[in-house]
Amino acid sequence: MKRVNFLFGIHNHQPVGNFDFVIEDAFKKSYLPFIEVLERHPKIRIAIHFTGILLDWFKQNHPNYLPRIKKMVDRGQLEILTGAFYEPILAVIPEKDRQSQIQKQTAEIKNIFNYDAEGMWLAERIWEPTLASTLHAANIKYTILDDTHFKYAGLQEKDLTGYFFTEDLGKSVRLFPISKQLRYAIPFQEPQVTVAHLRAMATEGGGNIVVFADDGEKFGVWPKTFEHVYENGWLEKFFTVLEENLDWINLLHFKEAVNTIKPIRRIYLPTASYAEMGEWSLFPQAQEDYSEFKHRLADNGMLTKNSSFVRGGFWRNFQVKYREVNDMHKRMLHLSNKLWKQPLAKRAKLQKAFDHLWAAQCNCPYWHGVFGGIYLSHIRDAIYMNLIEAEKELERVAELKLPSLSKKDINIDGYDELLVKTKIQDAFFDLKNGGTMYELDFKPLSKNILDTMTRRREAYHKDLDRAVSPEEETDGTASIHDLVIAKEPDLKSKLFYDTYDRNAFIDHFIDEPLNPEDFAAAQYEEQGDFVQGVYHLLNHRMKKDRAVFTLGREGRVRGKKVFLQKHFVMLNDQGRISVEYSIENRSNDPVDTNFGVELNFGLQAGHAEDRYYYLKEGKPEDAYLDSRGIMGKADFIGLRDDWRRLDIRLSLDSPADIWRFPIETISLSEGGFERVYQSSAVVLLWKVQLDKKWTVRFELYVSTLSDIL
Repeated sequence: MKRVNFLFGIHNHQPVGNFDFVIEDAFKKSYLPFIEVLERHPKIRIAIHFTGILLDWFKQNHPNYLPRIKKMVDRGQLEILTGAFYEPILAVIPEKDRQSQIQKQTAEIKNIFNYDAEGMWLAERIWEPTLASTLHAANIKYTILDDTHFKYAGLQEKDLTGYFFTEDLGKSVRLFPISKQLRYAIPFQEPQVTVAHLRAMATEGGGNIVVFADDGEKFGVWPKTFEHVYENGWLEKFFTVLEENLDWINLLHFKEAVNTIKPIRRIYLPTASYAEMGEWSLFPQAQEDYSEFKHRLADNGMLTKNSSFVRGGFWRNFQVKYREVNDMHKRMLHLSNKLWKQPLAKRAKLQKAFDHLWAAQCNCPYWHGVFGGIYLSHIRDAIYMNLIEAEKELERVAELKLPSLSKKDINIDGYDELLVKTKIQDAFFDLKNGGTMYELDFKPLSKNILDTMTRRREAYHKDLDRAVSPEEETDGTASIHDLVIAKEPDLKSKLFYDTYDRNAFIDHFIDEPLNPEDFAAAQYEEQGDFVQGVYHLLNHRMKKDRAVFTLGREGRVRGKKVFLQKHFVMLNDQGRISVEYSIENRSNDPVDTNFGVELNFGLQAGHAEDRYYYLKEGKPEDAYLDSRGIMGKADFIGLRDDWRRLDIRLSLDSPADIWRFPIETISLSEGGFERVYQSSAVVLLWKVQLDKKWTVRFELYVSTLSDIL
């Protein structure tokens, strides 16, 4: 009788910072019912992977769940795969962090399940050739990748009948290819489709290996899968069908396959991830061209045969597509370097700091596909919270002297950034980009109050023209193959692209007539060259109670030479930043203009009752953070987050017109196109008649509510 070896794997993961109710929903719809069905089928032997994030969540929220897993491990039904604890993209974190995260996950598996894991799940199946050395050093014998990785190396479908060896500088690891055909079939097609594929792969010798491995969330969390997989009994039927064919389908664990079956051959794989990820990593125009090219090949019947030669971009270029990704990533690297440089005696006291660092390496906000990623503010917020917590631990253990000021190329862009640290706040300035502040960490609440997204073009925005409402979907007015849902009407009119990064202390010169709506929509003309101009650190001095420094730039306003200085005083023991702007006309002609300072505050929820603007007199009529407004000749505006107990105040020495408006992106979610609040922009605007010199002062004060109530 012909036989075949079938290896079945499940990967379960939730991002650091995901909402508890979201994880609970995944538990009820996927993680728990999957195991309940598996318990009823003890002959079904599979591999399973839980990220450390989920293991911690189970222990805290459903402590009886993991013992059920252990029982199946003990009877040989389950193989446990290890990984990097917080599910980072392994290739873009330092080697010491790679090893530490894998060791942490492997030790946790041993502690919970008394199991020695030998294989690992690689986050997003992102492979780079040097990872072979990393995995070998971590005592990992094998990992699992998409079959497309192998096809990119020149192999064909007929070659993928087992597993392979690869090495880096003599450090070897085994690689299993996942069947794309089965990834698309399970659980969406009838179980017999999988059985038919396995039968086609069966041989008299029975040595062929077929692998399915994919996200566990597709069994219950993905749209409409809970009804299909559990209520309609697909998984029960699937396991039953496998049991009925166990005389020729040999259900193996990966560990058993490695120990009993020899590898096919050695292979060297290029940098790769699953096909969709490569497409998403392309820049917008290239992504559109790539999609058009694939459709042209498909229309001419050439795509299937040539798919090995049709691939997208390189994952690391998400750090180029999104400045926000790069800021987080390089901030993480900067912190990792500082932690590992500490003397051994101090490193021993920094375990909490390392844990926060590793949590901040969770991959989910470091990229963007069709859904979520970097656009999810609560996921970004969690990364920054962990970075700040780690920084606080480092300051405590290393007894760093504060305040301090340093210039270093933190973002790895060829230009120095400015980092000013006090006991209460850390401020990061981009000197080449308008001398703007792009991160302000308020340490008492471990919050980056400037966390936002710049509005930029995405390739999928072209589909807004054909988006329909959910009601039109229900009425069947569009083909299901072409359907694009919009959660609200006329989203295209709300689609804007910024011409500069939405940071803080952005210096604008705006001509008449003033139009706040055009300004908010980034559809206006700058009269100066300061927004993205290069600034210089003119002077600085550190006192015991404050950091004092001045940034400056000579530029032009309406063609006339102007010198601008912004002088900062950051108190060491308070969240107060005093700013004095000085603008000097260095031409022979007067300059009449409107000067504005823009700040963007990322407080996550734009339309929540516990987050709002307020004035000296109290809350305005429409106080939501996604509201729009103009205040004439005002000297104060505040923003408050009651949930986080955060208060932000702007107090002006000279009254200004104050504009406020939300920064909202248009992105795709599982339910279709939607508008997503990212931050609240506040613009302080003065009419300036500049003969020689003009100055203005204001203060940014960040505190907890307990400090002011």
